[in-house]
Amino acid sequence: MSARNLDRSSRPLWEQVLDDLRRRLGAGEFGDRFPTDRELVADYGVSRHTVREAVRHLQQEGLVTRRRGKGSFVADAEFEQPLGTLYSLFRSIEAQGVTQTSVVLAQETRIDAEAAKVLELADETPLFYLERIRLADDEPLALDRAWLPLEIAEPLLEVNFTRTALYDELRERCGVGPESGMERIRPIVPGRAEAVKLGIDVGDPAFEIDRRTTCHGRPLEWRITLVRGDRYVFRVDWDSPGHRPQTNLIPDLP
Repeated sequence: MSARNLDRSSRPLWEQVLDDLRRRLGAGEFGDRFPTDRELVADYGVSRHTVREAVRHLQQEGLVTRRRGKGSFVADAEFEQPLGTLYSLFRSIEAQGVTQTSVVLAQETRIDAEAAKVLELADETPLFYLERIRLADDEPLALDRAWLPLEIAEPLLEVNFTRTALYDELRERCGVGPESGMERIRPIVPGRAEAVKLGIDVGDPAFEIDRRTTCHGRPLEWRITLVRGDRYVFRVDWDSPGHRPQTNLIPDLP
């Protein structure tokens, strides 16, 4: 069946359009831009209602996304991350054949009373602060903000974080790394400024990851990471009753 050759005496037309659009998406025919409803109506010779029903199913399957005022787009690759083990966002993304880089927005010494409190330090204690937009093949994936005691992390002020991992640099230059930690993951709707940095529309969802790590029994790091909800999935594996999944360890978004 070609794009313009539907069997109008068999299955519902929207199902046939849906099947053909899946085929064309799988073949990479559309690139990043997905056709408009008007273009699909002309292409398939069906009603707008039929086209919208087919596209609605593509959205439900995560193959197509609609952006208000901009049209429909082929969905970006989705990254799945299992919980319960330490992992590297840098390496897990690149293992899928995708290049992971960062745009550094801030890399400096800061005084931050809230972060100092989390790190169990006096309010005026100098901290190392790093803020990055994490990119996967040049597309925003996460907004990452980290605070560490400056007395430990001062050598990191000289690091080029465009394409390296925070924990790798911390171990190499400072001789320490996270030994334990916890994190909370919750869905949020980012504010306008954060949405712009993530490359999403205002109102689109994201995950907020609040992570706190320790080393030698002392707080080492407080990190807040916003991850795009349309590009990232967290997975927990579980066993039969009586065997609890290990989900208390921190994923490492280095």
